[in-house]
Amino acid sequence: MGFALSDLKLSSNAFSQDGPIPTRHTGEGEDLSPDLSWSNAPAGTKAFAIICHDPDAPLISANGSYGFVHWVLYNIPGDVQELDEGSESYTQGRNNFDKDGYGGPMPPDGHGRHRYYFWVLALDDDSELPAGLTLWELLEKIEPHVIGMNRLVGQYER
Repeated sequence: MGFALSDLKLSSNAFSQDGPIPTRHTGEGEDLSPDLSWSNAPAGTKAFAIICHDPDAPLISANGSYGFVHWVLYNIPGDVQELDEGSESYTQGRNNFDKDGYGGPMPPDGHGRHRYYFWVLALDDDSELPAGLTLWELLEKIEPHVIGMNRLVGQYER
């Protein structure tokens, strides 16, 4: 399928589409991942992955990628449809804070409002992946197995 939006729906009780992300979910607050829930997974879904990425971050790496990765989470079973706030379940990948797990929004002072894209990806393969994968390592492994995806965008400004 490749990377195209599908009928999969992603939502949170913490913020609405294009709404402000509460401070408790940021590096200035308690740094807790927001609750997330999803529905309309495509037939054949065996697993899910979650990503949070800030494309507005002023960072470009040597490999041409851009922005800042805040969360990489995977090995989520296909029958799961939600994550609790602050969830430490499933397999945590490496974020751009050079840590495994969630690292909340924290744009540079005075940099203005940033958008944070929370993605859910439905996979047709539930092969166990090792902990600590970066976003790009995860995408390389799962790309052939993505059968649905969608996003929830929140905003934050310091």
